[in-house]
Amino acid sequence: MLKKNDELTLTIERFGGEMGIAHLEGMTLFVQGALPGEKVIARAQRVEKTHAFLKTLKVVDAHPQRIHPPCPYYEKCGGCVCQHMAYPLSLEMKRARVQDALTRLGGLSIDVPPVKGMENPWHYRNKTALPVGGVKGTPQIGFFAPRSHRIIDVEKCLIAREESDQVLAVFRLWMEKFQIAPYEEQSRKGLIRHIMSRVSRSGQVMAVVVATQNTLPHERELTAMLRAGVPGLSSLYLNVNKRGDNVILGLENRLLFGEERLQDTLCGFRYALSPLSFFQVNPVQTETLYQTALDFAELTGDELVADLYCGAGTISLLLARKAKQVIGIEIVPEAIRDAEENARVNGVENARFYAAAAEDLLPQMVQQGLRPDVVVLDPPRKGCEEKVLAAIAQAGPKRIVYVSCDVATQARDAKYLCAHGYHVTKCQSVDMFCHTGHVENVLQFVKE
Repeated sequence: MLKKNDELTLTIERFGGEMGIAHLEGMTLFVQGALPGEKVIARAQRVEKTHAFLKTLKVVDAHPQRIHPPCPYYEKCGGCVCQHMAYPLSLEMKRARVQDALTRLGGLSIDVPPVKGMENPWHYRNKTALPVGGVKGTPQIGFFAPRSHRIIDVEKCLIAREESDQVLAVFRLWMEKFQIAPYEEQSRKGLIRHIMSRVSRSGQVMAVVVATQNTLPHERELTAMLRAGVPGLSSLYLNVNKRGDNVILGLENRLLFGEERLQDTLCGFRYALSPLSFFQVNPVQTETLYQTALDFAELTGDELVADLYCGAGTISLLLARKAKQVIGIEIVPEAIRDAEENARVNGVENARFYAAAAEDLLPQMVQQGLRPDVVVLDPPRKGCEEKVLAAIAQAGPKRIVYVSCDVATQARDAKYLCAHGYHVTKCQSVDMFCHTGHVENVLQFVKE
């Protein structure tokens, strides 16, 4: 019987997410750091009745696409999980993850095509928000280690824009020089909680310091240091967060320097971003993802489109170019204000936005006669509430385009839609978060 800390020599059969899968005496073994076809020596870290989780200690026979991780923090940091495999193999791993979920959880018989990857899958993240820890005079700024709140101090991140590294370096120096206290989670004492940066495609930078107070010591010095150390700096914000939970940003913002909004572009539209604005972190792949969604919508110019979980309206504006009318619904009021402003700035007049929970407003609108020709869904990781799916089925649109950041919940929702008059006709995955275990997937449903 397998026990914790037992060491085994295993042959890996296939991918299970980013992990390798092997079997022993009827148990499924999930092996971290192992690739299909490899022989590895692994140690059991957690053992359950039917399955166990192990960590690779030594690779005896390596996969031909195994590589040395280029990031020096890879073994400790919880940000990336795929840097031990060549990029094409990571795309195949993600395709297999999508195929497994749609088949096993959704009961779908569709073949998943290759994942659309990036030409250059490095330094793509235009936003980072890193926790701050350590002690006064010796801050730690970085990512959490896997399954913990232990901060791995990071000076450079290979998947973040290099301007974000510049911001981190200045904040680290400022905290060291002026003995600024980092926040301590357990005691809820200290000042600096997170350092956030946004970087536009043109290289302009918005730096945000998240703190427990509405003033900072040595604000002028911080501003001067950032202006000198970050050539693209366009603004510096203080975000005040006095909450006792893990939410990163508070609702209060103070502009300490520069422009109120960061100007950026996506799919030919202009966007003005505040610290609280939602904006996809990989603009190159976002354009690929959104174009896929637009292609799956198959718009002719005469359609009424409902865009649910529309955020700041990024997909809505793209749909509005090809549709007669677009209705966007989003629960976050600030995002709806951004959506309305984005529509105004870009001259889009055929999109209307509603600040409400989709599960509350959509059933009411359908009850009152709303009959969209196409519905676009881009829900959070938890997927759609059943009331949303039921209202869509009642409205009976010709097509549904479902964009998902969690294919497991997408598969669950697909099973519901397929039981209520729809079938899946197209599928396409996009690698939005290169070198991580995440993948975006788009499904097209057509009414039977």
